[in-house]
Amino acid sequence: MDTSIFDRLSAGVLTAGAGETQSLAEAFARALPADSVVALHGDLGAGKTTWVQGMARAFGVDEAVTSPTFTIYTLHRGSNRLLAHIDAYRLDRAEQMEDLLLEDFLTSPWCVAVEWPEKVGSWLPAGAWHLDLAIETAGRHRIRLTRSPPAPSTGA
Repeated sequence: MDTSIFDRLSAGVLTAGAGETQSLAEAFARALPADSVVALHGDLGAGKTTWVQGMARAFGVDEAVTSPTFTIYTLHRGSNRLLAHIDAYRLDRAEQMEDLLLEDFLTSPWCVAVEWPEKVGSWLPAGAWHLDLAIETAGRHRIRLTRSPPAPSTGA
């Protein structure tokens, strides 16, 4: 696992456009372990979907990646990973996540990227990766990894 990208993101990174944000997301996605959940926190326009586009590129997804605001989620099959992209903005209750039956589509290796994770309540697993995305100034965004999964047990 490439810890340097996680260290950089934990310190906070300022990007100067969508291309930089996507490149950073691509490096992050390549370093993610299999079967990961990524929670993307931030206001409208903070770059959450742009981040998912970079992740999709790392996973070998060929189709266009857009926000699934009205469909709630979209599944993208890449050449090396399945990406479930969830936009939970329109969910009224966290229990609605169970109704989506996403588990039926997740076959290893997969990654779930959740925009508006505060809407899904306890559905997120304890080991989810949390990223805060914020607009600093026009065209510049700050991205910070706020919590990562615990280190694997060494089995002492």
